[in-house]
Amino acid sequence: MIVFVTGASAGFGAAIARAFVRGGHRVVATARRKDRLHALADELGDALLPYELDVRDSAAVAAAPAALPAAFAAIDVLVNNAGLAIRQATVDLALTDWERVMAVNVTGVFLCARIVARQMIRQGGGAIVNMASIMGLSGGGLYPNISYQTSKGAVVNLTRALAIEWAGSGVRVNAVAPTWVRTDFIRPLLGNPELVRRIEQLTPLGRLADPEDIVGAVMFLASPAAGMITGHTLPVDGGILAQ
Repeated sequence: MIVFVTGASAGFGAAIARAFVRGGHRVVATARRKDRLHALADELGDALLPYELDVRDSAAVAAAPAALPAAFAAIDVLVNNAGLAIRQATVDLALTDWERVMAVNVTGVFLCARIVARQMIRQGGGAIVNMASIMGLSGGGLYPNISYQTSKGAVVNLTRALAIEWAGSGVRVNAVAPTWVRTDFIRPLLGNPELVRRIEQLTPLGRLADPEDIVGAVMFLASPAAGMITGHTLPVDGGILAQ
């Protein structure tokens, strides 16, 4: 199986790439950080192809599948993981920052899904897993994050819409909605012990997630074991949304 992962240079994007390679699959790992991608390739060997890509760049995304070497060209799984958060109060958020978040978190998902689905449809099917968030399923949060929350809500409904549109072509589309995960993505929050305690208290399982907690959900939704699942968003949240 060939897996195309965006935002794979760090965090759970890198963890997802590692897991697929260690599971015997080939991975196209994409990100804007070329140095980190090559470090990942050095770690994982020839089964991982580093590919520099900005998901906001429609021309670069459109060119990507045709630019891949033959061994990585027939993409079976797309994991739309690239993401951006700018944590600011709504009244202070600049329009340019709003647009930056939307460009990565929504438009980037659309662009990558569209170009890869064209190939999947020709091949007779495939699986797309989008990275949503529990903040896309709830309007609440512990701090203002309006652009991120809105963008992830859009990913949830984009997932539903694409799943219905492409179901007849054998392309399944699902999403994973993580809670707070211990990665560089939330490093500023991890430096605030009181906020970490509040997250732990909010979570029935009593802890933040680790990147490996997200990997299993992604691999399941990408696998034949989820062959009758499409259009759904799977929370990986320690029980937060069950309350």
